[in-house]
Amino acid sequence: MALHKKTLTSVVFVACVGAFACGTTPTPKTLLEAREAYTEAAQGPAAKMTPAQLDTAKQALDSANRSFEENGDDESTLTLAYIAKRKARIAAAQGEIAAATQRRDQAARELQAAQLADGDRAKKNLEKTKAELADQKRKAEQDINEKQAELKQKQAELAQKEKEVAKTKQQLEDEKQARLAAEKKLTAAMASLAEIAKVKEEKRGVVITISGEVLFASGKYTLLPIAQSKLDDVAKALKDQGYKAILVEGHTDSRGSAKKNETLSFQRADSVRAHLISRGIDSGKIKSIGIGSSRPIAPNSTAEGRANNRRVELIVTPE
Repeated sequence: MALHKKTLTSVVFVACVGAFACGTTPTPKTLLEAREAYTEAAQGPAAKMTPAQLDTAKQALDSANRSFEENGDDESTLTLAYIAKRKARIAAAQGEIAAATQRRDQAARELQAAQLADGDRAKKNLEKTKAELADQKRKAEQDINEKQAELKQKQAELAQKEKEVAKTKQQLEDEKQARLAAEKKLTAAMASLAEIAKVKEEKRGVVITISGEVLFASGKYTLLPIAQSKLDDVAKALKDQGYKAILVEGHTDSRGSAKKNETLSFQRADSVRAHLISRGIDSGKIKSIGIGSSRPIAPNSTAEGRANNRRVELIVTPE
């Protein structure tokens, strides 16, 4: 009786903890069901017949309640609540089996006692008693078989759930490692680009700027040999980094007519695009346009400023 009162006190404590946790986050249905299943088990035969199994269920419920207090209704809380519910029901089923076994044994003892009883009254009622006790024994055995089958099913469900939890943990670890590898690869690609061109992030994307003097002879749009080598490195870095789209912009200084500069800037941008495609860049994801001299980044009044304005920019939209 003392054990039963202690168990019920634990149930009240668990409920209070749950109520406190709910101050900010609604208690998930699975955790409520786990608490209810434990309360039912604690109030049933399990408290007296299988206290160890009931304590195991209580520990599982305590873990679920702590997870809810610390993490809210995340996946780990729901998983722990599900496991606590299954363990509470398993404890209840084991308690009922133990109680049924006790009833069966008691019936067998009473049957044996009746068979040994002497006297006229015992003799008159012996057959009736034997039949009643045999029926009780049969019903108790049937109850045991049903409970054992139910217990086996619940244990199988619990084992499957624990297997799924382990699989989920492995998947999360694999995803973490894949993400770290991708981030490492991206960092290496950006570092490689920084060695051969100016790289910066803007609202329009990652902008890679290459000096026009490195790429082309004055007034020409055919790539210089050194330019092809640099663009090979750019193509490799872009493929390593991954990309959704690439826009190649050609820019000139302000010398010459606007129309001539626009045509030359497009021809240069298209030469860069063609070379990148030849090195494995997806032609459907890369476009080229000529800006001419309309977007200077330095004054055109000095030789240095004009040199900075003669450039090709690759605007990369990341995946």
